[in-house]
Order: sequence, then C-alpha cells, then structure tokens
Amino acid sequence: MKVSHVLFKTNDLKKTIKEFEKSGFKVEYGSKKKPHNALIYFSEGPYIEILEKAPITSLIKLILRFIGKGYLVERFNSWEQAQEGFFEICLENNASNFRVEKQLLNKFGEKYFVTQSKRTDPLNRVLKWKLLFPSQIKIPFLMTPFNINPKPKNFVHPNKIRGIQQVFYVTEPNIIPIINELCNDDRLQLSAGKGECKVTYE
Repeated sequence: MKVSHVLFKTNDLKKTIKEFEKSGFKVEYGSKKKPHNALIYFSEGPYIEILEKAPITSLIKLILRFIGKGYLVERFNSWEQAQEGFFEICLENNASNFRVEKQLLNKFGEKYFVTQSKRTDPLNRVLKWKLLFPSQIKIPFLMTPFNINPKPKNFVHPNKIRGIQQVFYVTEPNIIPIINELCNDDRLQLSAGKGECKVTYE
C-alpha cells in the first residue's frame, strides 16, 4: 500500500481554504453540495484532505454503536476532537478490494469495518471507492483507488510545489510493525510517540 492522503483538521473550513490559497495552493471543495471537506491534489503522490467534521451523523453513530461498531464512532470522534493541523493518514492499495489487507489484519488479531463511499465533486465527477477502518484507531484507515482519477495531470501549484515529499507519522510502538507490513511507501516515516503528523513538500 501507499499513502493515499493526509488529513488536516480545521475548525473553520472556509477560513482554512483561504489560508492555503494565500500560501499558493489550489484548493477545491470535496463535494458539489454541502461540502464538509476540501482537497489539495498533486499530480503524483498523496494529496491533502482538509476536514472540518467527520462525514457522519449522530443517528449513524447510534446505529454503529448498536451493531457493535463503536470503535468506528470513536475514530470519527477523535477526528472531530483533533487539534487544527495535520493529524491522520490514509493508506491506499491498487486493488478493488481489501483481500490482502484483511489477511494481514487478521494475522495481527485486528477487527475492521468495510464500507463503500461516493461523492459528486465540483466537476460533476461521481467518485466511488471502498474504505476499511481498523478497530484500533491508531492504525490508519484504508481505501481502494477512486473509480475516476481526480488528480490533475502535470500540475504545479502557484507556489511551485509539485507534491508531498515526506509524511512523518507518530503512533504507538506496537502499531508500527502493522503499518510497516501494510505500507511500503518510501514517503512515509514512522516513529513512536503521541499524536503528531507533519509533511514536507517538493
């Protein structure tokens, strides 16, 4: 797997979009209607997702707890409670399912929840993909590739940045071996500690 994208928490989506734009990034909203997030794409490598709130309602949270998926609710709650800045990563495979990843998580005794998702972006593209959320919220969540590649070709942002060079992700020591088996992306640098995520650009 590779690093799909890095999540950036904001308490004010419009304000943060303007800040990134002032820094020379091209930013687009994630959805055509009532967006809860925004995206900074690069032609190659991981992109940035700016997230104001988790894409889930209180009713869905209740249902998830009722069916024994409270760990998924805790993950979304941790997103909403995160401090502003980079805080989480998502890993992406090159398949249409999670057969290999499920086997690996089973080996480590990790439970997980798989679901499908879709959205219509501002260019009217209907993007579809699958998600896998490990029960241990310190393990990054996983996704399959979009059915349509939304990344621009041969694009350089106005600030001359072409992409993310390195992703620095801090997690618990016992989680690092699991991530190392899941992900073989040279961009990802892991270390043991508490809640810190940073990126460098190229």
